[in-house]
Amino acid sequence: MITRLQNVKRLGAELGAGALETLFFEDGVILGWNLDRQADQTLDGRGGTVVPALIELHAHLREPGQEEKEDLESGLAAAAAGGYGTVVSMPNTAPVVDDPALVRSLIAKAEGLGYARLRPAAALTKGQKGEQLAELALLKEAGAVTFTDDGRTNEDARMLRLGLEYAHSLGLVVSVHAEDATLRADGVMNEGAVSESLGLPGNPVAAEAARVARDVELARLTGARLHIQHLSSARALEIVRRAKADGIVVTCEVCPHHLTLTDEALRSFDAMYKVAPPLRTQADAEALLEGLRDGTVDCLATDHAPHTSAEKERDLLQAPFGIPSIEVAFPLMYTRFADVLGPAKIVELFTSAPARVMGWTLPSLEEGAPADLTVLDFETEREVKVSEFKSKARFSPWAGEKLRGWPVLTVVGGRVAFERASRPDTNS
Repeated sequence: MITRLQNVKRLGAELGAGALETLFFEDGVILGWNLDRQADQTLDGRGGTVVPALIELHAHLREPGQEEKEDLESGLAAAAAGGYGTVVSMPNTAPVVDDPALVRSLIAKAEGLGYARLRPAAALTKGQKGEQLAELALLKEAGAVTFTDDGRTNEDARMLRLGLEYAHSLGLVVSVHAEDATLRADGVMNEGAVSESLGLPGNPVAAEAARVARDVELARLTGARLHIQHLSSARALEIVRRAKADGIVVTCEVCPHHLTLTDEALRSFDAMYKVAPPLRTQADAEALLEGLRDGTVDCLATDHAPHTSAEKERDLLQAPFGIPSIEVAFPLMYTRFADVLGPAKIVELFTSAPARVMGWTLPSLEEGAPADLTVLDFETEREVKVSEFKSKARFSPWAGEKLRGWPVLTVVGGRVAFERASRPDTNS
């Protein structure tokens, strides 16, 4: 079936600002632009800008075993609503994703849902206990695209070394949650002036920086590809910057919440702001933004971490860590930073950049590329309404904020995975 997507703009199109074009695709593959072809189906891009579908390297979809927080259907629907065509899910579920049969079953279930494409991460160690490597070759064969014990920190350096070496032989990346658990201890927020004034146990920058430094040395030793998840501090960023200058194969991601929120938010004592690693200072947020500008930070990821409202309504000492953000990540970054980074750079950080981290073919809208695309509305201002979230986690630090850059259409493999129902008045 040939599909025609009409009334769309290309980002930086040579045809000039405001020029509307038509993109054709068939059987999940792009045929080309402005063709003289009949179509079986017509989609209207509403004058939006079409880009490759976004890629998410770090999302917690909670299935199996934690479906009260999120499941594949709600999580992948939320991803599609956020403009994502591909999602890498984390393995810290119940049971842990360390079994090839479980990887295959998750992929099969996701394919039948018709939302964003699932590409599971598998545990680096059995049960994520850090004691014995998982069956990495079999997990890759089953469809796992990276290995990580995210949700736990890799305390045994020798075990991580072995995992890096084995993953390197398989051509895959190892992703790490880089915090020293003994330094982090029972910290619930950034250690500093705010935590001291509130009398809350702090998690020092040193916990992240020390572990990043160790893991970078293991990447140097093994020559393996190391990816550092949710980098949060200026100090850790500087370690990555120096490692890259030394030729070490290390990449890192930053999350929107570490760029747009600080530890000052915890003065509310609202556990919605409790994340791991914690929200840092304004100086850290500004350093991370500079890291995006100068290329030290490789890509953006959400660390989408849904929980039930009841869990997040507990006090700061008892509530779980995590913020759900996959539905608002792109418009949040566009609204806050388009003037600083530029629209093209922001799109790249959500598309080509994560693909480079993983060693995947770079996404494209040219003939022969997969028909994975998102239409973005850079003009219309919309309010963040948690009641409209596809995710089961209907709370957000940005609730009520008016943002631009919302996805209005997401197509995955040539199929419509999400279409926004209506366009509100510009100032509504």
